[in-house]
Amino acid sequence: MCGKYSLETQVEKLPKLIQENLSFEHKARYSQRSLIRPTEPIITLLKEEGKTQSSLMLWGLIPSWSKDPFDKESPRPFNARAETVAEKPVFRAAWRHHRCLIPASCFFEKGYRIKPTNKETFWLAGIWDRWVGSDGSELDSCTILTTESNALVKPLHKRMPVIIPEGLEEEWMRNRNRTELRQLEPLLERWNPLNWIAESLEQSDTVDQMTLF
Repeated sequence: MCGKYSLETQVEKLPKLIQENLSFEHKARYSQRSLIRPTEPIITLLKEEGKTQSSLMLWGLIPSWSKDPFDKESPRPFNARAETVAEKPVFRAAWRHHRCLIPASCFFEKGYRIKPTNKETFWLAGIWDRWVGSDGSELDSCTILTTESNALVKPLHKRMPVIIPEGLEEEWMRNRNRTELRQLEPLLERWNPLNWIAESLEQSDTVDQMTLF
C-alpha cells in the first residue's frame, strides 16, 4: 500500500521534467512537504494531447463518470492494484489513456521511511482522470499503483507502490493501444530493493508519528 509519502525536494532540485513544465505560479507557490496524505493536492507529471506537463491534482481518484465528486460517501481510491488496473471499471479508462508520475522523496509504512540511499527524488506510478461539471468546471484526481512487496517492504506490508525508473518517464506516459500497454507490465512488478533503505522514524522526527502506524 502507499497511503503516505513526502516530497521534501527543493524546487530547484526537482526532476528536470517537472522543472521544465512547472508554471511560474506553481514554482512560486511550491513548498517542501514532509507528509502528504490522501485527499490532499499533489504535484504530478502527465502527457496530454502529446504534450508533457505538470499539474496539481487531488490524491484519490474521482472517475470522469462520477455524478458528484464532492459526495463524501463516494469512494475515492488512493491506491490501485497493478494486477487488476486494466480490468476494474473505475480504473480501466485511466490506465489506457491517463498514466502519470508523482515525484516523491520517500514513502511511509508502519513507522518506517522507505527511500533511496542516494536521497534522490523518485517517481511513483499513477493514473489520473478528469471530472467535468455541467458548468464546465474541471477537477483532476489520481491514484497510485501498487504491487507485491519486495524483500525490503514485505516485513512491513504485503503491498508497495510501483516505482518508475529514471529515464522511462516518457515511455510510461505516452499514448499506447491495448497491445502496447502489455509492454508496461514489467514495470508493474516489484522493484529491486538494492540501494533502498527502510529507516525507522525517531520520536523527535518532525513527521506526526501517530499518523504513520
